[in-house]
Amino acid sequence: MNEMNKSALSKVPAVTLGFWIIKILATTLGETGGDTVTMTLKWGYLAGTALFAGVLVLFVIAQIVAKRFHPSLYWATIVASTTFGTTMADFADRSLGIGYTGGSTLLLFCLMTILALWYWSEGTISVNTVSTPKVEAFYWGAITFSQTLGTALGDWMAATDRGGLGLGYEYGALVFGAGLAVVAVLYFWTDVSRVLLFWAAFILTRPLGATVGDFLDKPVSAGGLHLSRPLASAVLAAIIVGLILILPQRAGRHPT
Repeated sequence: MNEMNKSALSKVPAVTLGFWIIKILATTLGETGGDTVTMTLKWGYLAGTALFAGVLVLFVIAQIVAKRFHPSLYWATIVASTTFGTTMADFADRSLGIGYTGGSTLLLFCLMTILALWYWSEGTISVNTVSTPKVEAFYWGAITFSQTLGTALGDWMAATDRGGLGLGYEYGALVFGAGLAVVAVLYFWTDVSRVLLFWAAFILTRPLGATVGDFLDKPVSAGGLHLSRPLASAVLAAIIVGLILILPQRAGRHPT
C-alpha cells in the first residue's frame, strides 16, 4: 500500500515554511485590519468584535462544510480569526478594565480550557487529526483563542500603560522572534513533542505579528511609524494573496 493510501487528506494545510510565512503576515494583517475598524473608523472594540465574530463564524462554518482543502477559504478563516483576536483582546484589555496582564491571563485560561476539552475528547490535540466536524470545531476554537491570546501578549509586552512591560514594538518583536527561534532549535535538534512545539509556535507568531502591525500604524510618539492602517492592511492582503498563489498549497494528512 503506497503512502497516498495510508493517509487521507485533511482540510488544513501541511505545516511548511510557507505556512509560517503566510501565518505571520496574516497575524500582522489582523492587527492593522482590526485597528482600522475599531480606531480609524471609530467603531469601538465591542462593535468591532461583534462584526469580526460574525465574519469568523461564517468562515468556520464554510470551512467545516467544505469537502476538501481550499487554500483561499482556509487563509480567509485564519485572517478572520486574527482580526477577531485583535478586537477581542483589545476589548478584554481595555473595555473590561482588567489591563494587559488580566486580559492575557483570562485568554490563556480560555485557550488551555479548549485544548484540554479537545484532548479529553480525542486523546490528542494534533492538527494531523483534524478530519471530522467535531475536531474541526475544537481546532478553530483553539486557533481563535491562540490568536486572541497572542494579541494580548503582544500588547502586554510593548505597551507602557495598563500594566504593560513597556518594551516598545521593536523590542517586543525581537523577544517573540527569539522565542520562535528557540522553538525552531527545539524542533530540529531535540525530541520535544511536535504537537507542543506547533502550538507554541502558533501562539508566538501572533504577538510577533501584533507588534509588527502596531509598529506600522501606531503614532511616532508611541514608537510606531504612523502609517495608514487601511493602506498597510491592503498591502499586507495583496502580499498574502500573492504568496498563496506562488507558494505550494497542499493539504496536510491525517491517519486513516
